[in-house]
Amino acid sequence: MPIYEDATYGGQSTVLENSFIRLEIHNRVTGWGYIEVFDSNGRMIAVVDSLAEVKLPALDIPLRLEAQTFKVEDYETFRRLSFPVKLTGLNEMLERTAFKRWFRSPITEPVMEGCVTITLDTKRPLFYMIYDLKALAMLPVKYIRAPWVKVGANSFGSAKSDGIFPGVEWLIDDEWSSGTDYFQHPWALRVSPHPFKVSIPVMALSYDGTGIGLAWDPLERVIGYRRYPQPVYASPNFIDRKNNHIMGLMLPSAAWGVLKENTLEADPPFILGANQSIHLKAEIFLVKGNSLDVIVDWVRRHKLPEPPKPRYPLLEALDRIAQAYNSNLWRDNEGWGSVIFGRFAPIEPPFLERYIKENYDRKIAKELLEKVEWARKQPNYDISGYAIKRRFSLWSREKQLEYAHKILSYQPGDGSFPFEPDGRHSMPDHFNFSEATYKPLGRKGDTALDLCVEPAIYLLVLAGLTGEESLREAARKALDYCISMKRPEGGDWWETPLHSPNLLAAGHAAIAYYLGYKAFRDRRYLEKAIYWIRSLLPFTHLWEPYEVPQIYNTKPCFCATDWWLANWVDNHVQWEVLQTFAMSYHLGIDWDEIDPEIGWHHYHKGITTAVLRWMIDHEDIVNTTYPLELVKSGALDTLYADSHNCVTGIYGGGPIMPDVIADNIYAVLDKEAKIRQQSVK
Repeated sequence: MPIYEDATYGGQSTVLENSFIRLEIHNRVTGWGYIEVFDSNGRMIAVVDSLAEVKLPALDIPLRLEAQTFKVEDYETFRRLSFPVKLTGLNEMLERTAFKRWFRSPITEPVMEGCVTITLDTKRPLFYMIYDLKALAMLPVKYIRAPWVKVGANSFGSAKSDGIFPGVEWLIDDEWSSGTDYFQHPWALRVSPHPFKVSIPVMALSYDGTGIGLAWDPLERVIGYRRYPQPVYASPNFIDRKNNHIMGLMLPSAAWGVLKENTLEADPPFILGANQSIHLKAEIFLVKGNSLDVIVDWVRRHKLPEPPKPRYPLLEALDRIAQAYNSNLWRDNEGWGSVIFGRFAPIEPPFLERYIKENYDRKIAKELLEKVEWARKQPNYDISGYAIKRRFSLWSREKQLEYAHKILSYQPGDGSFPFEPDGRHSMPDHFNFSEATYKPLGRKGDTALDLCVEPAIYLLVLAGLTGEESLREAARKALDYCISMKRPEGGDWWETPLHSPNLLAAGHAAIAYYLGYKAFRDRRYLEKAIYWIRSLLPFTHLWEPYEVPQIYNTKPCFCATDWWLANWVDNHVQWEVLQTFAMSYHLGIDWDEIDPEIGWHHYHKGITTAVLRWMIDHEDIVNTTYPLELVKSGALDTLYADSHNCVTGIYGGGPIMPDVIADNIYAVLDKEAKIRQQSVK
């Protein structure tokens, strides 16, 4: 007998199974079918509520696409069930009741039919649902749901370990999706976001060591020329007010301008033409682990996308950046900076030393050398902070130890580093705004991953330079304090909720734990380093719509600045991921070698070529909010935007100095040279 209680069992069942997953497909009294999904331990993980469901105007009751029979096909690598379906009308539903004459529908013939197939991979816990449907008459629809997965239904209910909706949500424990933990209304509601905001076309949820994913191809045409099916995510299931979770796909889509974003029914209805075809393919799969393991499994099977074609060849981009540091980003007797902020200082871009050496016979190298030599003589000279080892190496041992002991003074006995909003973390503008309009971004004395791992990086680097064992041990205590943490939090603490999901925290944690592994050879630290570097994936756009180039753009966090001011689900930020890889490069960390399953060089090249789209170029002006006359003057050339809107494609914020781009270009080129050398051997 079926376990699922929200269907009337029609007395027939069939099974698809392999060693990893079991599907029990049942019929209702009106036809096939609904699917109960079990893991290898026999626990029911989810229910696919119907083969498909359609909501028509003026009918409160949704109608189901159902079949009266099915065909079985067996192949070497998969087993398939094919269901010839038609839309079960209200008249048919009520045929056995006395109410049929009261609810007689004017639709007396089938208005939609087609085929739904369920294909089980014989060697993996994965099955596909493919929909080939056709409207038989002009048909207004409020929605078509296909598939609609109820995770935990009549099993573990609304409990979960975590959930990830890439680019939109990263939930843990009893947090709600579309919750107000890290946003305020109206931004908090993210149940059916514009598809362009979803960074990877997969949704995930896990409970007690098993994760489930629902994936789709956003670029596949579903109705005529229309693409981008609408993903829906609700954890717990606040849509039906039921004790489970929803992961589903529906049509129409917010990308079509028909469905209002974060609603579930088209108003006015979407019109299907007579003989209009509908094609949709979904992939449902299980993994052992949590929701990040679901995302990683998808990446392993589908592979990372190719990096975008660079706007400029990488060496040309380097030359452009060097030229800018020799001209529009330089002010005599002040240093480097930007006219848009009016701040210039002798802060050396780390890439310049190498660029000057490799181009020693060019005029630009000689001119840049003069600028660097001048900067190094200034009392306020410094070097960009992401090159931390080189920066600390410029200091005397006395200054290194003084800085290290200052860090240690912030660390209590448990190894953490507390949040001090009225002390070293003070940001009066952001904090005063947040406190006045709603509540503090974080509580005094609380802590988070990034607050602990960033000081651990500094302590480990300084321990290497000074030989002071106490610094290593303090770093170890910080790493051990965070060892059980599962979600990256605490980056961007200066403007976002302290515990919101955050990319910068993931990057810092990956670096800290790998340095910890090198220092202590503790295998746990290596595992955590790999876990945290993989935590960059849910923030990264691994697909792009045809209308808005954004592949390998990254979200900084899934939250809002100061609760209300900037929505980071709507916008990309690239400097944080670039800083992660530039810092790794300067510390000699090669993620491609550490975690070869993912293809991190591919990823690194992707984020680096992506940011070239963000650079200001007065000869190639793209969507921008900067003063147009200033852009046209060339004064901002090679600076890059702080943010990029996923839907409009508009760049704004900042702009930011481009030295971190140059360092990432060198890192990518060095890795490619190493790969070429290895291939020759």
